[in-house]
Amino acid sequence: MPPSPAPAAPLVVALDGPAGSGKSTLARDLARELRWPFLDTGAMYRALTVVALDRGVGADDAAGLARLAQRIDLRYDPATGRVWVDGVELTGRIRTPEVNAAVSRVAEIRAVRAVMRGHQQRCAAQAGRMVAEGRDMGTAVFPDAALKVYVDASPEERVRRRVEEMRSKDPSVDAAAVAESIESRDEQDAGREEDPLRPAPGSVPWPPADAQRVARGDPGGLPAARALILDTTTLAPGEVLAAVLALVRSALPPAAPR
Repeated sequence: MPPSPAPAAPLVVALDGPAGSGKSTLARDLARELRWPFLDTGAMYRALTVVALDRGVGADDAAGLARLAQRIDLRYDPATGRVWVDGVELTGRIRTPEVNAAVSRVAEIRAVRAVMRGHQQRCAAQAGRMVAEGRDMGTAVFPDAALKVYVDASPEERVRRRVEEMRSKDPSVDAAAVAESIESRDEQDAGREEDPLRPAPGSVPWPPADAQRVARGDPGGLPAARALILDTTTLAPGEVLAAVLALVRSALPPAAPR
């Protein structure tokens, strides 16, 4: 009896970038337009951080966090973005200030990242196609992704966006504190030894003016490269979505987008 063929590799669009760059909004909107599952890798690290805080495992206890990551039953639903640990849903608790302050230190631990990487790759393999958003999707988790986009924006614009988002829920949010938090997160994510935040190897800039042309329906601005850096500082969310959606549809097999 001939051996069974190896399962086809999943089709992945990998979106990376720092906080406030617009990658999360882009990822969710892109997944909705393509009708693909959406992988919010940050939700996984945040769920682990919630459990660590609940169980008194400090963010500096690398060995304890590694053991915790290996022992918990972590479940993520790509269709809804909901996340459970040991059967308890934690979706509503993963974006608190306490979690925001600790999650980068949890995520920089090598053994923790190895466990989470396995979860993320299994999600994509089971789904067959995935829009994956995070900080190391195109470099470590899905190095063979069909398309990799590193989404960026100026520090000032990223702070402005995050303050606007947070003030929609709490008008008393302090802009200086948000700026300090984003700067600290950038330093932690870009400076960690394991899977630092950076564009995928070989990435080339996609000029915002070209992306705007594509968003207006002009295919002349479509890049040939499949690993790109897109600065969204001057782009509206709708322009970013339209441009990247056109890029996906030009880059992937005709039967892939639905």
